[in-house]
This record gives sequence, structure tokens and C-alpha cells, in this order.
Amino acid sequence: MGEQDKDQLEVWMRGPISGISPLLQPVAHALLQIDEDIQKQLTDEIEPYIWIRPFEMANIAFHVQHIAGVIKRMVIYSKGETLTEEELQEIKLEGLQNPDLNNEVLKNHLHDIIENTITYLSSIDSHTLTDVRYLGRKKIPTTQIGLLFHAAEHGQRHYGQLLVTIKTVKGLFLQGSIH
Repeated sequence: MGEQDKDQLEVWMRGPISGISPLLQPVAHALLQIDEDIQKQLTDEIEPYIWIRPFEMANIAFHVQHIAGVIKRMVIYSKGETLTEEELQEIKLEGLQNPDLNNEVLKNHLHDIIENTITYLSSIDSHTLTDVRYLGRKKIPTTQIGLLFHAAEHGQRHYGQLLVTIKTVKGLFLQGSIH
């Protein structure tokens, strides 16, 4: 299979990510797939609509911000650390209209978070994956692999919701319900 054909496959079908433990390959594959897909979905066509909340659903920007935020937070917890006050405040800003945020900024931020996470995954000793870690201010016990898996799973879940929101916004635009 040629490189061009390989690029058309989903990330997990392209083989292992170099330097990542076999146990963390599914996490790496899911995160890289999220990044690739969102880079394609956030087009100039939908840029004017990233803050619209159709039928009170979360807006497009929220999903991208939330995916990046959850990944960042789960990595912090997986390192055995807690969130800073600034990181806690970032949660409250997800989805709030901000004129400084556009598709390019959202895509670049997500890409940077995912690239940093892939680098982090390559540094993890697989023998520590079942070590106890704590989630949030309530210190809910979990494991390092549990937090990393949740980052990937939650990101995929919100990517699906993002697709529904994009399709809804496009449909409303085509109907003439939004301009």
C-alpha cells in the first residue's frame, strides 16, 4: 500500500505510533483521529456559526474547546497532579463567545494539546499504567490508564456531538433559519 493510500485510512489502520507503548496505542490513535477529523471539519464555511447554539445545543466552539480541555485535564491528573486555579477557570470559559477565538485558533490549540499528549504518552512507563491516580477536587480514585482512556473516549464522544452540531447549523443555514 502506497503512502497516499495509507493516509486515507483511519489512524488506527495505519499501524502503531512510533515510541508509544502497545497498551497506549488505542489512546494515541483515537486522539490523532480526533485531531485529523476536526482539522477537516472546521471550514471557512462554518466559521461564522461557531458560536450558534442550535436548539440550545452546545455550540461548535464549545466542543472543540472541551475536547482540548478534557485531554489536557486528564493528562494533568494522569501525572498525579491537580489543576491550578487558572486551569479550573478555563473550564468555565468553554463555549462562551470570545471574539479572539476563531476556527484557526481553535484548531491550533487542539492540535498543540494533542501533539503534547502524544509526546507525553511516549514518556510513560507501561508498568505505571495501573498506578492509582485521582480525578478532580473530589479525588475520585482511578488509574493512569483509566484517565488516558477517558481523554480519548470523551474526545471521541464530543467529536460525534460536534458533527451533529455542524450538520444542524448547516441545515438551518440552508433553510434560511440563520444567516
